[in-house]
Amino acid sequence: MKTMAATTLIKTTQDGRKLEVSGLAILLDGQLEAFDLTEVKLHPNRRKILDVDPQATHVAGRVTLTREEADRVTAAFKTAEAQILNDPKAINERFRIAMMWRARSEGIE
Repeated sequence: MKTMAATTLIKTTQDGRKLEVSGLAILLDGQLEAFDLTEVKLHPNRRKILDVDPQATHVAGRVTLTREEADRVTAAFKTAEAQILNDPKAINERFRIAMMWRARSEGIE
């Protein structure tokens, strides 16, 4: 039986896609987008990002986030981590996600 991670809506993009946190993954329109947030001030393309979205404080993959949205992602991650520590099935899900991320980084989807 597969463990279903709680899904938290972070925002809907201008083109209508949903950015959500499911477990320890950030999904855009149901597809893996990122596993972490990057502060715009630390991003190598920060000037271009701020030109496109002056309110952005973080990015999740290709999606810009405001401080409030980034805080919601962080809170959702903390909730998921707490659940993982208390549930062996959730630990297996974390390994599954890690393998999916590895495959994606190697160009296998």
